[in-house]
Amino acid sequence: MTDITSTSPAQSSSRPSTYKGEGLKNGAIQALLWLNAVIMLYPLFVMVMSSFKSNAEIFSSPLALPQGLNFANLEKVWSETNFLQYMGNSLLVTTASVALILVVSTMAAYAIARYEFRHSGLWLMFFLSGMTVPLKLAIIPLFLQLNALNLLNTYAGLILVYTAMGIPSAVFIMTGFLRALPKELEESARIDGANELVIMWQVMLPLARPAMVIVAIQNAVPIWNDFFFPLILITSDSLKTLPQGLTVFMGEFVTDWGVLFTGLTLAALPITLLYILLSRQFIAGLTQGAIK
Repeated sequence: MTDITSTSPAQSSSRPSTYKGEGLKNGAIQALLWLNAVIMLYPLFVMVMSSFKSNAEIFSSPLALPQGLNFANLEKVWSETNFLQYMGNSLLVTTASVALILVVSTMAAYAIARYEFRHSGLWLMFFLSGMTVPLKLAIIPLFLQLNALNLLNTYAGLILVYTAMGIPSAVFIMTGFLRALPKELEESARIDGANELVIMWQVMLPLARPAMVIVAIQNAVPIWNDFFFPLILITSDSLKTLPQGLTVFMGEFVTDWGVLFTGLTLAALPITLLYILLSRQFIAGLTQGAIK
């Protein structure tokens, strides 16, 4: 008996060409990814290398490796500025802002995603409308409002501004993720006698942890690196954040670039370590969102 499932010579000859085409496609994608990685990481590499150079060495060979490990710039950062105080201010503002964003946006998104009530879609559009207009365009009325509330030059005023900036996108991300969770989980928890608060905190939110990590990283990075709002809202040196505090090395006529690069390198370390620690959950949240 002959095998009727055997492929024809034309089909078998087309398979190597198909595999070759897929291999070329994957190779091109890998090459583009490597090129993108080099483009993104090379400026960071130059910044770190420049932190070990003097001004003269930076101007004479800006892209070359340093001649030696010179820690004079690091000593200037610690001795000539309130670097630890600036970093502490940034940690406080970033941590408090991200925590408020997560609490408010998670509760709002949970109500919109898991409960059916009138005008729930309008409430979602209300939050999403905050993504359409950049808050920086409203800096004058925002400044006047904070001045009327005596919140200028305070941690609270800066934290509230960052919280208002982050809530719209956080509600959008959390709502989409929470809607994708199966309703059978809630129903089984209610059958077991759990109330609504227990269902939210012990059943649903642990499953939404990847989305919460995405929200945290998405908001922590711009808040940590922000220079605009501290420049407008903070005037006391004791309340300055890192991006604002590092401007002491930028003079009107002379800039100590080596010390500035050292400060920028130290400022980038905490947020880089945060991403490394949460990268697995961050990628898991992205892939789960793509599948769902």
